[in-house]
Amino acid sequence: MKKSTKVPLFILASKSPRRQYLLKQAGLDFLVVPSRLDENKMAKNAPEEYVIKLAEAKAEDVAQKYPESWVIGADTIVVIGDAILGKPRSKDDARNMLLRLSGQTHQVYTGFAVCCKAEKRLFSQVVKTDVLFKELSDQEIQWYIHTPEPFDKAGAYAIQGMGTFLVRSIHGSYTNVVGLPVCEVIEFLIKEGLLGFQKNNGIHRYESGNMQC
Repeated sequence: MKKSTKVPLFILASKSPRRQYLLKQAGLDFLVVPSRLDENKMAKNAPEEYVIKLAEAKAEDVAQKYPESWVIGADTIVVIGDAILGKPRSKDDARNMLLRLSGQTHQVYTGFAVCCKAEKRLFSQVVKTDVLFKELSDQEIQWYIHTPEPFDKAGAYAIQGMGTFLVRSIHGSYTNVVGLPVCEVIEFLIKEGLLGFQKNNGIHRYESGNMQC
């Protein structure tokens, strides 16, 4: 049998299970090809600039290998004051982050980029969400940092997991806090004519013009 050489229409340049889940929930069919970009080499400038440059670099890194595909790259950071909080390196690091966020409003920025080399197209956008934490007790922090959840999450928490109890309220996109602003991503794909209803396919479930944020 002849091997298929069909090029995937969409590629997610991320190994994040949360971003994969969000895109699957949105009805998108895609291939996962994580970017090998060394994020530590990116200068940490203003939050918006930092996340958008990372998202673009991740998308372009994978798009070099798949020039015919539309590659989605993304990066999410947690910001409080002038500090960018990354993933905690230890329980003490996670504890300090949660103490800093306790009772305060912080910002979650996600930059996403969609790149297609063959079409000479690169679109990117930053979405910001304000998140208010409850006042956390020492017992609550101690319990949470002894779960595995905080240690691969920016800011040391997961709003979609056990960390939901930390959050008093949010203002803005919920999926942005999880890791990808789905409304804005799908909106762009529809505007580009990349998503439409296809009978007997089951891959794309949108009809152009019907998407609402």
